Amino acid sequence: MRVLCLIHEDDGPAGLFAEVLRERGDDLLEWNVSQGPPPEAPESFDAVVVFGGSMHVDQEDRHPWLRGQYELVRGAVERGQPLLGVCLGGQLLAHAVGAHVGPAPRPEIGWHEVGLTSEGARDPVLGSLPERFDAFQWHSYAFEVPEGGELLAESPVCAQAFRLGRSAWAVQFHPEVTREMLELWRSGSEGTAPPISLEPIGRWNELGRRLAHAFFDQVDG
Repeated sequence: MRVLCLIHEDDGPAGLFAEVLRERGDDLLEWNVSQGPPPEAPESFDAVVVFGGSMHVDQEDRHPWLRGQYELVRGAVERGQPLLGVCLGGQLLAHAVGAHVGPAPRPEIGWHEVGLTSEGARDPVLGSLPERFDAFQWHSYAFEVPEGGELLAESPVCAQAFRLGRSAWAVQFHPEVTREMLELWRSGSEGTAPPISLEPIGRWNELGRRLAHAFFDQVDG
């Protein structure tokens, strides 16, 4: 299996998902799209995973490459290519298919409780997670569920996951974050973000692995 992992900033890599892919013996291309389009056609991969970033979907003037991301994500949906959007990646998916994305009622930074909906509990990907769990979050924007999509998880603040059709998923939280990534993000935001404990990261990585395996199992299946 070959997976295209699209990142938007060098400090926001595929993280745990890259580890899982390598453990499974699969190939991945990790590409920072802010440096230009991927060197291989997205449709040549078995799946696409789009990760996070500090930019927003209403900042195309500052980040003109965002428009190319909308087209790439929309193309994957239209051809039924397995796709997972994480945080900004989920917002890109929602925006690309016409759903509203904008400022959340309040930011979620750190560990916040998320609950699966009844549809989420039955979902082959999100259903790999407990009914309720503390998720690592870092966002101030949020997506609405696209027309025809299914809400799979939510927090008191906003929608946290949806599925569109049979092959596209979005999550607002960060299942890919590793201890090393979290330490880097914490140090880079000292004084501008609330204190974030490292203590839950071990359990969170267990859940992140579950989610990654569940998504890649859908691709393999």
